[in-house]
Amino acid sequence: MKKIKYIDKEEKELIESFSNIDKKYFRKPSEKIQRDFKKTAKEYLKNESKMNIRIDPYELKIIKKYAANEGLKYQTFIKSIIHKYITGQLVEKRIK
Repeated sequence: MKKIKYIDKEEKELIESFSNIDKKYFRKPSEKIQRDFKKTAKEYLKNESKMNIRIDPYELKIIKKYAANEGLKYQTFIKSIIHKYITGQLVEKRIK
């Protein structure tokens, strides 16, 4: 059996708690609800634009490290930083 690598203790507890749920009490969403979810997801993706940037490999390595610490993929991490910056939510943290 393959050993699972968890990001942290919280993730391990969350996954284990889901494993203990009796799934027979859950019903599959109706066809209409499934179609609605798919339509909403497609609309959301249509409203996003793609962007390509060039970045130093060393900086990308650091970004990936920070993203992993946050439990995010690095692209999602970068997107969240940009969003926080343009909305004034990005707070500078000085390292001592």
